Amino acid sequence: MASRLNSSVESRGDRPAFNKLNNDLILCRCACQNHGDFKSARPRQTALSLPTRRKAGGMGVMNRTALGAAFLAALAISHPAGCRADAAEPATPSLPAGSVATLLPADRAVAWTPGLMSAGGIPSRTVIYRTLSPGGADDTAAIQAALNAAPIGQVVMLGPGTFILGEPLLINRPVTLRGSGAGVTKLVKPNGARMRTSAIIAGTSGILAPVDPSSYAYDPKPVIIIGPSRWNNGPDSTASRSLAADGSQGATSVTLATAAQLRPGDIVLLDEVSGASWQATPSGFPSNARVWQGDRVAWNMHNPVQPGDDNGAANASGPYDQMPGVLPKSMSWFARTDRATSEIKEIASVSGATVTFTSPLTISYRTSHQAQLTPYSTDPNSAGHAANNRDIHVAHVGVEDLTIVGGADGALRFETAAYSWAKAIEVTQWLGEGVAINNSFRVELRDSYIHAGSWPQPGGAGYALSLAWGSSEVLIENNILVDVCKTMVFRSSGAGSVVGYNYADDSFDFDNPGWVEVGINASHMAGSHHVLFEGNLSHNADSDFTHGNAIYLTFFRNHLTGQRQRFVDRSGVRAVGLAYGSWWDSFVGNVLGQSGRMRGWSYDDPSMVANTARWGQGGAGNIWMLGYDPERWTMAPDPKTLATVIRGGNFDYLTNRIVWTEGLQARPLPPSLYLSAKPAFFGDLSWPWVDPAGNTKLHTLPAKARLDAGTPFAVAPATSR
Repeated sequence: MASRLNSSVESRGDRPAFNKLNNDLILCRCACQNHGDFKSARPRQTALSLPTRRKAGGMGVMNRTALGAAFLAALAISHPAGCRADAAEPATPSLPAGSVATLLPADRAVAWTPGLMSAGGIPSRTVIYRTLSPGGADDTAAIQAALNAAPIGQVVMLGPGTFILGEPLLINRPVTLRGSGAGVTKLVKPNGARMRTSAIIAGTSGILAPVDPSSYAYDPKPVIIIGPSRWNNGPDSTASRSLAADGSQGATSVTLATAAQLRPGDIVLLDEVSGASWQATPSGFPSNARVWQGDRVAWNMHNPVQPGDDNGAANASGPYDQMPGVLPKSMSWFARTDRATSEIKEIASVSGATVTFTSPLTISYRTSHQAQLTPYSTDPNSAGHAANNRDIHVAHVGVEDLTIVGGADGALRFETAAYSWAKAIEVTQWLGEGVAINNSFRVELRDSYIHAGSWPQPGGAGYALSLAWGSSEVLIENNILVDVCKTMVFRSSGAGSVVGYNYADDSFDFDNPGWVEVGINASHMAGSHHVLFEGNLSHNADSDFTHGNAIYLTFFRNHLTGQRQRFVDRSGVRAVGLAYGSWWDSFVGNVLGQSGRMRGWSYDDPSMVANTARWGQGGAGNIWMLGYDPERWTMAPDPKTLATVIRGGNFDYLTNRIVWTEGLQARPLPPSLYLSAKPAFFGDLSWPWVDPAGNTKLHTLPAKARLDAGTPFAVAPATSR
């Protein structure tokens, strides 16, 4: 069981004694101990002055022949004679799995190789098929025709100016759509989301007030879709196969009852049911209600039903909406019903009933939980692919160097995509998700600027980034995510993914801007697991319980300031928060707080020390606020959250020391948990930039430096694109 720091410490010039380990490693051995996502459930201020939060809430199939050496590890696509394979940008090799295993317990360790790392990086495509200029009217047809006709691996180039798009662009072939630079080439949906007003929100530095989308008419469509179509691209449950034996964490193969019709290169889904039953809640929970949870998954459903629950009713047998015995619809919002624990894999080979994957399982899949493997297909009634053409993932599509404005069902959507990417793009003025990644495998979003969503309000309309529907092994790297409701949400997704070296700040709820929204996180629907957050700068790290829990999250070498840059923070002020059900999370080597700005703060929230609800009584803020429930402030901390969290090697500006615990004792830290060398986008800048044991704790994060300089797409010194 993780231990707790014995007492809170306020920053008043005190300097606790230091111990010395291995010369320069300063250590202190202390006894330390959130498509139904659109409903509101956040009560107002409580007697504890802690505001709770409102919930957020086609085309032809590619042939499957070898593409070439650059994509041996990737999904196969057609390769016409005489068409050379794309040259790949230099990719930083991944860290050997053993380096992770020496730091984290085996059940938390993953060989993280997300995005296109295993394929040699994003390809550098140089052959331009056609260059287009704005036509002065609707440009949709011209751009779509070029995308449909471009040879595989070539580029449709957009010149400078504003392109008007009345309908979404659908990219379902392995080509690149490239602009002349973000801010130079703009794709604008004129009948979509509206820009914010010129009025500044009170209590902020330059954050502009939005226009309520219920006050105007708009066309609810995205700007770009990467995939076979917008809808009906999910796993085909009519073709599910049960596992004949447990799939073990770390294994690369599973044995099925039958592997007929499966083939190398197919993208498939692994999942299991939650096995939930009514379980006791922590002391102080309203009405002593019981929660519907299993050993991994906790749904935000209770008996008796509570305000904010995702079930409409409940009885002794379980939760339901209207008809007893029928599970709530929310259990199928972002996963197959009651199968929130999942991950997407690529088949490397099939031998008899044994299916081998290109990457190991991040978690076990158990026959006792009805574990299944499911291929993907498109609903034949949608004018899409034939039902027997199982794998319909679209691979090797890129969107680069352009600005997207006005999306009204998200802006850019990866819908059943693989080995695809968005690079150096700007997304602004949208409803929904700036970038949505659904049913997708090894997608990469990098070097981009996502900001100023049109409706930064709980209810699902104001997220910068969303992963959902099992999306796995995704890389989110070197981006700027600011001025939104939530910088990111992971909904029943994320296995094997990495969020690395991003600047994520100033998330807020328009109806209550003083409440500090979550920063970097992999939550907002049950089931997300095994996501790594490394090298990010954010006002906090958290994991919400809005629609269920997330588990096995790792936070390594991040700077978590505890304070948003452009807001007056009034409640929920924390550097690290974990809501109910956040189990087996690890915080290692982070720097917490800000130098000279911690007066009046506490280390652990008083509720964690007293094991009773004292939320909001810790002073100006808390370094750690673990086990809370923002819908139920009378609840004591979740004991399983406290028992399973690992906190070790974190430096904070409150105690001005590195704190280790029995859960992770003092040791040198590796530079990275997924990189084996300094990433190229750091240029001449120091890396790792977060160094809790160094004399200089914080160096320069490229993403933050770009934003501060007013050049969000510039590269670091001595770096070229």
